Amino acid sequence: MTEWSVTEPVKLAPADPVTRLRVRVVGGAVNVVGTEESTARVEIAEIEGPPLIVTQEGSTLTVTYEDLHWKGLLKWIDTRSHKRRAVVSVAVPAGAEVEVGAVTADTVVSGLRGRTEVRGVTGSTTLLGLSGPVRAESVSGALEAQSVTGALRVVSVTGDVTVIEGSGSAVRAETVSGDMVLDLDPAPAGAPPADIRLTSVSGEVAIRLPHPADARVEASTTSGAVSNAFEDLRVGGEWGAKSITGTLGEGSGTLRATTVSGSIALLRRPDSADAPDAPEDPGGPGAAGASADPSAPAPGKVL
Repeated sequence: MTEWSVTEPVKLAPADPVTRLRVRVVGGAVNVVGTEESTARVEIAEIEGPPLIVTQEGSTLTVTYEDLHWKGLLKWIDTRSHKRRAVVSVAVPAGAEVEVGAVTADTVVSGLRGRTEVRGVTGSTTLLGLSGPVRAESVSGALEAQSVTGALRVVSVTGDVTVIEGSGSAVRAETVSGDMVLDLDPAPAGAPPADIRLTSVSGEVAIRLPHPADARVEASTTSGAVSNAFEDLRVGGEWGAKSITGTLGEGSGTLRATTVSGSIALLRRPDSADAPDAPEDPGGPGAAGASADPSAPAPGKVL
């Protein structure tokens, strides 16, 4: 085993191949990026407080404090007495398994094909271009996933959840009061049907589906409002509980969304015929507005 005790900014280049990375920090920021190299590179740009311990044991690389453990992150929610800060960047093989635990630290993970797991307390989490299975948890920090094609599982208490250009076959998201916004891409050719399941207590849920969409839809709220941009879906209920149900396309995929007091909105992406830069109709200035898609939601209604 090789070990470094880091008390000042440093760059490290462990010599052995890495297949697993574990990072746990308090304060500051964590940036993990996948590369096509077999080894890892570590840069600690800022550090305050006790030393960070960097170890390589076999193919596992670990960056953490001696007293900060994966299962004890929630004990650090009240960090007023813990004067710590570290800015850590790690480049690892893209196929490596990555675990990041961050307390009041912002986390960015990008370009990985292996399994990724992130646990945050109050800092934000950003996931970019991940193709392996992903699990992200947060207490109050915002979670954003962009161009994630692997199975995605997100759990948040009060933090908002945003999925942009999502095309993974499985998405699971749960919040208590955090809002959810999902903008989904069409599934790649040959990919299994999408299975999307969203649950919130009081958070608002907005989902923008590709057009044409292909899913069985079941969305409901106990006391919130609903908005639907698809003519093939039915809106039920007038007082109290409301639902949006039906089948889009062949119904090979699944979309289920449930919230207690939050609102639910299903939005539709324009299809290829709805070019945003189409020339104005020569029939007159009012013709362009008349030809707009009547099922498209009015700007600003949901967000």
